[in-house]
Amino acid sequence: MSAGLEKIRNIGIIAHIDAGKTTTTERMLYYTGKIHRIGEVHEGTATMDWMEQEQQRGITITAAATTCYFEDTVVNIIDTPGHVDFTMEVERSIRVLDGAVGVFCAVGGVEPQSETVWRQANKHKVPKMAYINKMDRVGADFFQVVNEIDEKLGSNPLVLQIPIGEEDKFEGIIDLISMKALYFDEEDFGHTYKSLEIPEEYRKNAELWREKILDCASNYDDDLMELVLEEQPVPEELIIKSIREATISDGIVPVFCGSSLKNKGVVTLLEGIVRFMPTPMDIEPVTVLVGNKNKEVKIEPDESKSLVGLIFKIASDSFVDRISYFRIYQGTLNKGDQLWNSRTEKVERIQKIFKMHANHRNEIDVAKAGDIVALAGLKNSFTGDTLSKKALPVQLESISFPEPVMSVAIEPKSNAEQEKLDKAMKKLELEDPTFRVSVDSETGQTIISGMGELHLEVLAQRLLKEFKVSANVGKPQVSYRECISEKVASVEEIYDRELPGTSGRQHGHVVLSLIPGKAGTGLVFESKVTFGDISKPNQLAIEDAALGSAGSGPVMGYPVTNIKVVLIGGKEIEKVSSDIGFKIAVGKAFRRGLEMGTPILLEPTMKMEMITPEEYMGDIIGDINSKRGVVVNISEKHKMKYIHAVVPLVNLFGYSTKIRSLSQGRATFTMEFDSYVRVPGQVFEKMMQKMMGLLDNSYK
Repeated sequence: MSAGLEKIRNIGIIAHIDAGKTTTTERMLYYTGKIHRIGEVHEGTATMDWMEQEQQRGITITAAATTCYFEDTVVNIIDTPGHVDFTMEVERSIRVLDGAVGVFCAVGGVEPQSETVWRQANKHKVPKMAYINKMDRVGADFFQVVNEIDEKLGSNPLVLQIPIGEEDKFEGIIDLISMKALYFDEEDFGHTYKSLEIPEEYRKNAELWREKILDCASNYDDDLMELVLEEQPVPEELIIKSIREATISDGIVPVFCGSSLKNKGVVTLLEGIVRFMPTPMDIEPVTVLVGNKNKEVKIEPDESKSLVGLIFKIASDSFVDRISYFRIYQGTLNKGDQLWNSRTEKVERIQKIFKMHANHRNEIDVAKAGDIVALAGLKNSFTGDTLSKKALPVQLESISFPEPVMSVAIEPKSNAEQEKLDKAMKKLELEDPTFRVSVDSETGQTIISGMGELHLEVLAQRLLKEFKVSANVGKPQVSYRECISEKVASVEEIYDRELPGTSGRQHGHVVLSLIPGKAGTGLVFESKVTFGDISKPNQLAIEDAALGSAGSGPVMGYPVTNIKVVLIGGKEIEKVSSDIGFKIAVGKAFRRGLEMGTPILLEPTMKMEMITPEEYMGDIIGDINSKRGVVVNISEKHKMKYIHAVVPLVNLFGYSTKIRSLSQGRATFTMEFDSYVRVPGQVFEKMMQKMMGLLDNSYK
């Protein structure tokens, strides 16, 4: 196993929007010599926000990867978006990373999207560090944010630094491991710092927090515990070693602080990443099955073994059409290698290998286990696919993405633009798994779907500007879902006839049961029929047909979800039954079952947080109630009211304008998808009347 793996850190920068992720990353790149001038988000010059729309809006839209070097360590960084509409960029980045740095605003604390990205990291068992940024801002409260990391995120924060002053009096930090006060040099933009004695007014508090470090660290190292019990001096190296073990096991979250914009604290954060974040060797090996042989193998970061890696992102590229971001878990990759895609069962040839720096490519010839690279030349491999040597046809766990909740109609301005629009949409579909394209069966309109207003706005502008498509874009519409409210014990269908263009008689006999599922369960298939009654290939065809029948429900034609489809009976006739016959029978049985199960309409609801001065709270709550929203909780922080509510998405179009109007521009809000819930009876009746043309266009 290569010793070089000990010098690799694969980390993601994750946080709520406007916590300072990209500003922090920009300083890291400067301190490591990757860039020679610090760009700023508010000026549109930040390195990692390279897209035109990111520069115009001052937010991160797409996850950007780069590689830099600090203290002879390779640090692969992915800077992720903080807006809820682009959560899928965080999901696919976290899937392939070994560690994550959560950036928190010292004023805002743990905000809604911070919770979301933290849960994503927890799901993939990614060790985490916390960096409390913006210590220079009015209202900054370091210890309050530490408490929120504990209470809201359910993590165990271990404070390794405390600030010297807050707000406009923030001067530097106290390192609780070395027990020194660190003051950052303004002349080199905080790249270096002076290490001085701790000011007397901070010493007592620093000693209290250091005691907590020693108490925690002693749980992970017997030698350290012995020194603590004997009240002997504890070497810094022993403390660092113990904290590293605790971090990698996800037992603690080391906490750092600073002000990235004022160039204070980022270089010590980099030191913390090298000290405490895992190497590829520290990650638990994954056990997978080889092909259909049911043989188990462990995938581990050994460059001498057969190559295995995962594609986690596709991006359009003007130079090579498209590039595929690839995390190598095992083996060595050479330019020109031929790799096997177990999902498509096709061979892919690696034409080029790149190390990426935002949108800049640096071509290399070889990449090894632990590396994150970009590949050119892949034809039939997409996000979530595993590539390996054909002799080791394995498939790693793929990446799951949320369903779109909002749609708009888009029409080319001329027939000549249709082909250009189709090509552009296909490219965006490859890039973004939460972007969907469909055609309305009644109107013939092209419908594009995404995760929210901003997501759709960005996608539409990319189509118009980046791909230069002349098209008209409609107003956003909610993507509803359909379900059943009652269990259907049994629905039987027998299909038996000659089909033109086939090999003759097609036969299929199935008996299904449909069971309403809990919110978020999607469509699930289960078979209770033995292979003696229906062979395994035909049962697979039945499952494929059942899951594929959910595209259009009986109520208003929306996709069907939250149903368990159970194959409880049926019969296969030798040399007569066919996969086509079974698929048609399943489709018919499924549609009848939906009608028998008292179908209902589901609407997406959003979890919201409104932050407002108290004098506007009543108006905002009244507006939420008028939108069929439910206020869940009201809290107070820094003399501001925090209103938590759940509101139907259909009533939130243009809400940013509304809340500004209600609060004279002083209130802000964030929201994220919560769940699909049943549309109330009266609202459903009005929707049906509108669909039937009985209401005018002013209905909302």
